[in-house]
Amino acid sequence: MRRFHQVASWLCACLASVPAQAQVRGVYPLGISAVAAGALPTSGITYSNLFLFYSRDQLRGSAGELLATGRNSVLMDMNTITWVSGHKVLRGARYSLAVTLPLANNSLTSDTEGAVSGGGGFGDSYYQPVIIGWMLARADVKAAYGFLAPTGRFSADAADNVGSGYWTHVVSAGQTLYLTGNRATALSVFEMYEFHRTQEGTGIEPGQNVDLDYSLARLMTLGDDTRLQLGLVGYGQWQTTGKRGPDVTPAEASARYRIHALGLGANLQLPSRRVSLGLRYFDEFSGRSTLQGNSVQISTTITF
Repeated sequence: MRRFHQVASWLCACLASVPAQAQVRGVYPLGISAVAAGALPTSGITYSNLFLFYSRDQLRGSAGELLATGRNSVLMDMNTITWVSGHKVLRGARYSLAVTLPLANNSLTSDTEGAVSGGGGFGDSYYQPVIIGWMLARADVKAAYGFLAPTGRFSADAADNVGSGYWTHVVSAGQTLYLTGNRATALSVFEMYEFHRTQEGTGIEPGQNVDLDYSLARLMTLGDDTRLQLGLVGYGQWQTTGKRGPDVTPAEASARYRIHALGLGANLQLPSRRVSLGLRYFDEFSGRSTLQGNSVQISTTITF
């Protein structure tokens, strides 16, 4: 169980319970862009509240073998404000920007050692100063640049961290392809690449990684002001470069984490009220050099 203690830190959207030597995930909260990945909100200001619960109880090795069991739980409340311009740029594209302010609580326990680490509070904030989106007849497409600022509490030797302790720059793109003329059936794909900087206090540069969210969903009309979207959702993540820095062993430098998940999603839309409610469940499988489990996501979106 000592190995579980050493490697079971999950860095998800500003969470790190132990130093980066134990990194087994990127910072992006997987699955949150699985639906309507290419679409922007309508012009104006939109507020989104996203409650995330991630639960992992298996530590998988480099070949997918089970190394240890325990419990890593992460609760996050992400508050995002998005502004979308009403003016067109770049051949009909709309310009947007967004900021995400998270509150988080995480804990790690071992089946044999009991509580290992945990912490709660304000996490690392996420800023997207450039989002460009195009609305086409049968597709929505967007591209964005953003960065994660280390605003959450972090200390290299602490066991109650809420922040990651390093800056992350990201580039992302989303595409939603409408398979029917009435735009009721949609295939969405979201891609992100994370560029992690050096962690404060450790000199460690975490490995970079790719994130992928996707969905296939069908929109149904239930009434004059009620629409229900149901579909399959999924995500994946791959580490592309190894960790570098002091005290990083050759085995740690050569390790590459990856994870895949599939699940179900539902969105209830109330167009006249400009409100949307969402629920998604993901079950993780095919993990390598990472923790594996499941996640639940509940969202509320209001456009003003």
